Amino acid sequence: METIGLIGGMSFESSAVYYRLVNEMVRDRKGGLASAELILHSVNFEEIVALQKAGDWDMAARRLADVALRLQIAGAGCILICTNTMHLIADKVADKISVPLIHIIDETAKSLHVAGRKRPLLLATRYTMEHGFYSDRMKSLGLDIMVPDAGDRTTVHDIIFNELCAGKVLDSSRQKLLDVIARAVENGADSIILGCTEICLILDPDHLPLPGFDTTAIHARAAVDFALGADETAEEEAA
Repeated sequence: METIGLIGGMSFESSAVYYRLVNEMVRDRKGGLASAELILHSVNFEEIVALQKAGDWDMAARRLADVALRLQIAGAGCILICTNTMHLIADKVADKISVPLIHIIDETAKSLHVAGRKRPLLLATRYTMEHGFYSDRMKSLGLDIMVPDAGDRTTVHDIIFNELCAGKVLDSSRQKLLDVIARAVENGADSIILGCTEICLILDPDHLPLPGFDTTAIHARAAVDFALGADETAEEEAA
């Protein structure tokens, strides 16, 4: 089993979900008391948020690249940045390591293609919805991303940072998100991307008016596929 390296803490609420999902998936596939070989480096989210607000993405990239390199040196065979927003600087992080960086956008695109979806609504932080890195990469992968209008983008962003990242899950906010989705349905969306790793705390992708794609679960599954790939291939050949 390869060791999975997780860059977490952004926020720790979703990092806890990653840890649980990765281990549950390994146990489901290997049986018994199996769990994942992983290393988690959790950063101080307050420092990362300050860099986001300042638009200092170069410093953020240096910070996460340093963490990624430490994880590699510690034995990680792959690296995951456990947040959608910080994939804005994922390529810079990947350049500093020699092990694969499993990219959350690429893995989500694969899931959308398998499901035959072409026009997903993206629910995410303002940085992810507005900076272009997400929609541009999705477009290069053959997908046309929808984002909410300006007012709805503010609503989604504030729910993420002011509530979900602080461990608050409110029914009133869930309804606001469902209202945003309803407007997207009217405008032709064919699916929903839970494009912030905290949104799975408030929305169940299996109980939405359109097919939902939880990026946290998709990313975790890709890590497990990588970690168990050689091991499962060996088992199949032995059988």
